[in-house]
Amino acid sequence: MGHTNESSWVPSVTLLVGIGRTGTAALLVGADGRVRGDADMVFEGRPVHPSGAVRHKESGVLSLALHEVEPEVERIVIAGPAGPGSLAAMAPDREVVVAWLIAAPEDAEAVVFGEFFRESGGWKFTGIGEGYASGLAELVTAYGVGGGGSAKSGAEAGAGTEAPSQALARSPWRVLSAQAAPARPAPEAGGPPAPATQPAPAPVAPPVPTAQPAPVAPPFPAGLPHASRPYELVAGWEFGPVFEPFTATGEGERVVRTDGRVPPGPVLVEAAREGGGYFGVFSLAKFGRDDDIIANTTLQDFAGSSVVRAPGDRPLQLRVDARVGNRWALRVSPVAAARHLTGTLSGRGPEALLYTGGAADLRVQVEADEKGRGYVSMAYHEVAGRTTLLTHPAVAVSGTGPLAHTVPIPAGPLLMLFETDAPWTLTVREID
Repeated sequence: MGHTNESSWVPSVTLLVGIGRTGTAALLVGADGRVRGDADMVFEGRPVHPSGAVRHKESGVLSLALHEVEPEVERIVIAGPAGPGSLAAMAPDREVVVAWLIAAPEDAEAVVFGEFFRESGGWKFTGIGEGYASGLAELVTAYGVGGGGSAKSGAEAGAGTEAPSQALARSPWRVLSAQAAPARPAPEAGGPPAPATQPAPAPVAPPVPTAQPAPVAPPFPAGLPHASRPYELVAGWEFGPVFEPFTATGEGERVVRTDGRVPPGPVLVEAAREGGGYFGVFSLAKFGRDDDIIANTTLQDFAGSSVVRAPGDRPLQLRVDARVGNRWALRVSPVAAARHLTGTLSGRGPEALLYTGGAADLRVQVEADEKGRGYVSMAYHEVAGRTTLLTHPAVAVSGTGPLAHTVPIPAGPLLMLFETDAPWTLTVREID
């Protein structure tokens, strides 16, 4: 992913976070910018949060299971002793999702390097680099550690844990004064602590999304095939970044460039076209060559979708090839907005589908296309713990002509990419 800009999306999976040296700590803070109690600070002297979602591992590496963090926790602050270096976060598939250069503030003994915070149901990272001259005692007090919050005490959190005042005395954080600094006023909800003379608010995280329609994206224009399909997120789906959808409409040929709301990673691209003739939609590689195919069809009043990877070094670009006068619309959304495969599902043309059930038998029925033939291909990606698409996904079905076939599929979460130019019906029956 390379160097990360502020407020970059990260996947909601277990991340390994480190700064290349010992002494890192994580503070789990709520909407008021403070910990609920001393147990919300995780470091070498208290290596496991009571929830189990945040852990301090060997060599100062922190494990953050973002998908398991308690809903009361709005932000996870990463701090450590002052010094130049870099903060990196790696996903389970070894993809580096954060690479943040750390500049040591002058006259600082401890530094808040950055934080992970909730937004639109997902997680983002932002770099901070705020220094504390009095060291760790000042830093942790600013976040409410030692302030008698409501979280479990060290004794309640589990055997072998100890109070911060005891554990910190033996940690590499011993660049601080013996006495804790006076407590400062709590920052505004959702914002990082800042010097008392200059508060610095940050975005307040919206609530976790549900399967209900989200009000953040307009539907496709009236009259286009996808107008009846609202933007909504499949509850519990974690693969791919969460963001506000990008939409574009036009006629004929055009290259569409997404704006800054589309982050790097796998994204859903929906395409719809009124009329007939050839219609193609392709993502573009770095030097303008066609890359992934979203649509390549002559279907009348086409509607379809696929998943492509938005690059991290430039905007996602989509090339549309359509007849003059043919109206079309594109929508780029989180993968979690794809249709959910449960029971029986019907469609016409290519589509990206999400499956979250157990191991099952999948009945695939494809009719003849407009020329009396039929083509179908379905590949599935097992996406648990991943941030990128598999290079070689499993192929469930591949054939031509009208088709009626039953295939086994493993337990989800699966991203299923279905390709056909004909009407189809899928029926999934979980295996007891």
